[in-house]
Amino acid sequence: MADTWKARTKAVHAGSRRSQYGELSEAIFLTQGFVYDSAEAAEARFIEAGPDEFIYARYGNPTIAMFEDRIAAIEGTEAAFATASGMAAVSGALTAMLRAGDHVVSSRALFGSCLYVLEEVLTRYGVEVTFVNGTDLAQWEEAVRPGTKAVFLESLSNPTLEVIDIAAVAKIAHAAGALVLVDNVFATPVFSRAVEQGADVVIYSATKHIDGQGRALGGVICGTHDFIRKTVEPYMKHTGGSMSPFTAWMMLKGLETLDLRVRAQAETATKLAEALEGHDRLTRVIYPGLASHPQYALAKAQMEAGGTVLSLEIDGGQAAAFRFLNALEIVKISNNLGDAKSIATHPATTTHQRLPDDQKRTLGITPGLVRLSVGLEDADDLLADISKALGMI
Repeated sequence: MADTWKARTKAVHAGSRRSQYGELSEAIFLTQGFVYDSAEAAEARFIEAGPDEFIYARYGNPTIAMFEDRIAAIEGTEAAFATASGMAAVSGALTAMLRAGDHVVSSRALFGSCLYVLEEVLTRYGVEVTFVNGTDLAQWEEAVRPGTKAVFLESLSNPTLEVIDIAAVAKIAHAAGALVLVDNVFATPVFSRAVEQGADVVIYSATKHIDGQGRALGGVICGTHDFIRKTVEPYMKHTGGSMSPFTAWMMLKGLETLDLRVRAQAETATKLAEALEGHDRLTRVIYPGLASHPQYALAKAQMEAGGTVLSLEIDGGQAAAFRFLNALEIVKISNNLGDAKSIATHPATTTHQRLPDDQKRTLGITPGLVRLSVGLEDADDLLADISKALGMI
């Protein structure tokens, strides 16, 4: 029956487990260990645990399992593994499947920490990484070769919001036998159709829209049963990157309202982008839901909406961008996104500050660029706040 439910219903009910008390709200099992009826039962569980049998919270827990089952149901994958943070999900998914001598192709436009994992961590252990312009399919064609183990991309790049054609990249990757790993945080589970478009592994920072209220770090890796249980789980349970039960409970509660929140945020983001485009203090407004976006048609086809984030290019560089940020009242300066509160970020000096200046220029991360994550405030109030701040630079 649950297989026929729509996504919003799955977000409320999928994966539920109830104790003997029949609680309505999911229970928090704040326990790291579990009791066995006998030594023989303990031995049997360590050999092969059943779907509702648990050994240790680092391996799994009823609350964590509910979150994993629910997000997998929403995303359309066979299984999921919940992690301590979004970066634990990214690094765990990649490191679990790679070893010295393997080859990975990745889009260049990535979150700064993702770049660090690919450029510094994986290469340190003998993995060869080739970077490409993610929007240029010819570069993917040239870089992916027989024996390439994986391709990695952000479906919407952070912070310049380039849209990568998942289906086209997946076709290239699969022809070479490579797995397609997609960091889908900007697309959100609400607008995502990444699995349908060819992604083998979908990764989320649950810290963002899934929690949506700035409370906790978390991440999740979604994929086939074999990839999650035989590749990711052994690596993660031995290296300690698992999600805590209390965090999993918060993420379950976040999933219940995810669809409502994200759709409202995307609607407001569209209104802001349309209203701000052409403003005399902005050299450009970057938003996949605007017809002026270079991949507008792809964005509409791939995720049906422009998402919850837009980027503003402030005329006047860093000094003007800082004056704008400091003049905001409702919108808060921080470096998270997907929150109920609207957040403004200056990527060049925060999330991407470690990148050399020439690399920032290549990626379009200019001194005047401000990333705006749209929250749940009234659209007119946000527009008035942003317009006032623009008028003060």
